Amino acid sequence: MALSRMTRIVGSVIHSSKEYMCVMQLHRPVDEEKLREVLSKFVGTIYQKPPLRSSVKRAIRRKKINKIELLEYTGKYALLHIDCEAGTYMRKLCWDAGLLLGVGAHMRELRRIRTGPFHEDKNLVRMQDVAFALIRLEREGKDDLLRRTVLPGEYSICHLPKIAVRDSAVASIVHGAQLAVPGIAMVQDTVVKGATVALLTLKGELIGIGEAAMSADEILSAEKGIAVKPKRIIMEPGLYPRMWKSKTEKQNTSEKQ
Repeated sequence: MALSRMTRIVGSVIHSSKEYMCVMQLHRPVDEEKLREVLSKFVGTIYQKPPLRSSVKRAIRRKKINKIELLEYTGKYALLHIDCEAGTYMRKLCWDAGLLLGVGAHMRELRRIRTGPFHEDKNLVRMQDVAFALIRLEREGKDDLLRRTVLPGEYSICHLPKIAVRDSAVASIVHGAQLAVPGIAMVQDTVVKGATVALLTLKGELIGIGEAAMSADEILSAEKGIAVKPKRIIMEPGLYPRMWKSKTEKQNTSEKQ
């Protein structure tokens, strides 16, 4: 759940990689080694067609599965830990695995345990936790629980490659300008052309996200040119001073001279 201006970039979290705990039910028992062998064939880039009941067009798509771990197997049920790209259908994965095994299978249970940088064992809270934090703030004036339940917006872009922006360029980006090479103070070597990147101030404040028009190597070797095209800006105007003059200000300056 995103609050206030952070709703503008929540899509970067929704479309990030995910982890699931999945229970696959086999229609007939198979040897465990055979099951492991078949599951290993789905690790890497796969072709997948969304199931009939889905919210997207039923066209074959390429998806990447980083890991499939078989945690438990009873001969009928298989407990799987899966790390995959966003948009991968677990019920279709179970169906395809059953087809390859020759016995048939379907997804029995599913729980998502991670989306992007948010993991259920580390930083997720329940709605009652938020309620308790608000009650403590209102009745006792203490915000310690609220600080644990409501995380800074910068946490949501932990999984993205980052670019640090010079103070002199922050205001222009907030007002809609593209980020040129001279306005960059630091760039991570994981930045590739066309990727979504996070734009931060030198203090670590989140400005917004954008699309990289250059790779990290190109940025480091270039002296000018557009490096990032901003897509979503969340920083409020006025926090950093403007370093440019409007036409009216330029005209007034020339008249005084």
